[in-house]
Formats: sequence, C-alpha cells, structure tokens
Amino acid sequence: MTTLQLTFLIVVALIAQLAMFAAIAFYRQWQSFTDLKRQLAEWEGHQEGYVPQERKLPPPIKPLWLECREFQVQRKVVEDRNHTVCSFYLIPMDEKPLPSFKPGQYLTFQLDLEDADTRASKSLVRCYSLSDEPHLEYYRVTIKKVSAGKASSFFHDKVQAGDILQVKAPAGHFYLDTAGTGPIVLIGSGIGITPVLSMLNASLHQTPPREIWFYYGVRNGEEVIMKEHLNQLAKQHNHLHLYICYSQPTEQEVKGVDYHHAGRIDITLLRLTLPLKPHHFYVCGPKPMMETLVPDLRAWGVLDHYIHYEAFGPASLTKHEKSRSALGEEATTSAELTVTFSKSGKMFPWKKTATSLLEFAEDHGIAIDSGCRAGSCGTCMTPLESGEVEYHQRPDADLKPGNCLLCISVPKTNLTLKA
Repeated sequence: MTTLQLTFLIVVALIAQLAMFAAIAFYRQWQSFTDLKRQLAEWEGHQEGYVPQERKLPPPIKPLWLECREFQVQRKVVEDRNHTVCSFYLIPMDEKPLPSFKPGQYLTFQLDLEDADTRASKSLVRCYSLSDEPHLEYYRVTIKKVSAGKASSFFHDKVQAGDILQVKAPAGHFYLDTAGTGPIVLIGSGIGITPVLSMLNASLHQTPPREIWFYYGVRNGEEVIMKEHLNQLAKQHNHLHLYICYSQPTEQEVKGVDYHHAGRIDITLLRLTLPLKPHHFYVCGPKPMMETLVPDLRAWGVLDHYIHYEAFGPASLTKHEKSRSALGEEATTSAELTVTFSKSGKMFPWKKTATSLLEFAEDHGIAIDSGCRAGSCGTCMTPLESGEVEYHQRPDADLKPGNCLLCISVPKTNLTLKA
C-alpha cells in the first residue's frame, strides 16, 4: 500500500468518525428539542385556557416498619465552622437489615426531654431529613441548632455517640424519582441542603448518568457544610454542575476559589446558567426563598409537575393559598363555618387566613400537642366528633378512624373537635 493510499484511508476514517459523532450529537440535540417543544406546547395550552386533568396524589407509601425502632448514635460529626450543624450516623440496635428509602425523605424522632422547670419527662416529636444516599449500615441526619429549638438543642447539647434514640421509618413525599433519566436541578439553601444532598449522592450512582445542576446557598464560608465533599464530587463527575452561592461573602473570600456566585439563589441565576431544557427542579430552603423562587419558576414557564419541593416548606405557601380561596368562595355562598372544641367548651368562626386547624387552635389558646407539622408524626391527631376536613396533602401518618390531623387540614364543613 502506497503512502498516498494510506493517507486516503486515514482521512476517510477520520471523516467517518466525525460524521458518527455529529450524528450522535444531532440525535441528542433533537431529543432535547423535542422534549422542550412538547413542554412549550403544554404551557401554551395552559395559557390559552386549557385545563389539564387534575393530578392524582401518589399512592401512600407503606412504612418500612411500624411504631418506633431503637437506633444507636454511631458517630456525631460537626459540619460547619460555627459548630451549629451536626451530622448523626444511626445504626439499628436490633442489627436487622436496614431498609432503603427514597432520597429526600426524612426520619421521625420520638424524643424524651426533661422539662427545665418541673424536671418531668416530656415527649417531643420532630422530623429531620436524611442527608445521605441509602446505605446498608446506617442512616444519616444532619441537624442545625436553632436557638429556640428544643429538639435541635437537645441533639446538639445532649445526644452523643452511643446514645439510643427512638426512630420511626423514613417517610415523606418529597423525594427524587430515581427511575428518571432527564436532567435535574437540585436547589438547597441553608440547612435545606440536607434532602437535596441525599438526592445528589444517590443520583451520581445512576446508569446512565443524568445531568445534574446543584445550587447551594449560604451566607458565607462560616455556614457552608460539606464543601470539600461537593467539590470532590464535581471533580469526579463531569455531568455534575456545582454552584456554591454566598449571599454575604467576607472580604477574605474569593469568587471562583471559595464560592461560585455572589448573591442568593434566584431565577436570574438559574436563567443565566441553565441550558434551555425541560429540567425537573427539586427545591428546599427557608420560607423567603421559597416564596419567591417557586412562583418565579412558574412564571418562567416551568410546569407544576416539573417543580418538586418539601411539603413543610413551599407546599404550605402554595397549597394553603388555594385552600383559603376555595373556602372563601364556599363561605360567600353559605353560612360562615364554625369550629367547636368540645373539651375546651369553646366555639369560633373559622378564619380564612388560617393555614391549618392546628394554627387556628393555637391562635385561640387551645393547647394541641404537635410535632412535625407535616402530617407525618401523628402527634396532632384529634378525634373528629362531627363534620369534615380537607387536607392540603396526603397524610403520611396512619389515621385512626374518626380522627384528623390538624397540622395539614382545614374545615370543609362546620366541625366539632374533641380538644
């Protein structure tokens, strides 16, 4: 074979290879374009008055175990410079296999706290998000200490390695669809990083790998947690796009070195950094961020079923408003609703501004035991003597017949509660 023939064959092979790469790139781009075109068509249908079928609530998730199960604290790890965030690694005392969970779910803790005045033991229920992917050996929760938080202070000040805690099975409807393959956007602000961190760690083991955009917002480096872990993941996985955002960076912190973006996580940042694709958004953060970001995503054209968020955060901002307006319409066409507390001997007209029966009771000085305020722990379960309630979301707790969960419900008719 002559040199000219060999050169010709090499050129032909290179051209064929380039053509193959171009065809693959075109196919992938066409798939993205088709998905985007479908999403835009759906959105235009909404704009023109098209009303889609009402989305059904997901079926209830069968608990991995009933009641409480004993877990020992294997390790306690401080995660930030301010020593206000700790991770707790929990292993089952019965040494039975540890069931998996859906990334984004949480654990419910039954805590026995000592009353500072009476020295008597008082039961307290709290829920904390699992902050890691499922493991066979342990569960991990990461908890921020809040100055007025009895439970978080108990975890930080009292709970140590070797202690035994009463834990209910993982629960919650805010979780990642691990069967999906499309691009996802994970957004966590402050301690809201915990459920989306679980989603991130789980997603990176998927095959084929899915495109991930991860946004994490804190005030500055004093509050950031697991930064080295996030940076290491970004180096190892080229399909992970990491944005650490400092809203108030210090003078010593350098953009591009210590963080990626100066400012809060908002719709402007997302529009400037995200490619034009139909992403699924998973969002968890403090109330001010949720009150702006979730509506802004909708205004940008993201459909509701592409936006997922924590039930005790933004769901209370959006679904409650819908319930208030619906109740307001009913109230204008019928008599005002009333809520009677039979044990207390009190009756009040329902306030349309109340987000839940639990809030309504507390506003009127009716003492109701409560825990998670998300329909999971069952602490606020109250006998319903007459009337009907309407739920903002599907309860995770097992409802006893003739009872209702006050934290996630509002009256549908006149009510009499045994409280």
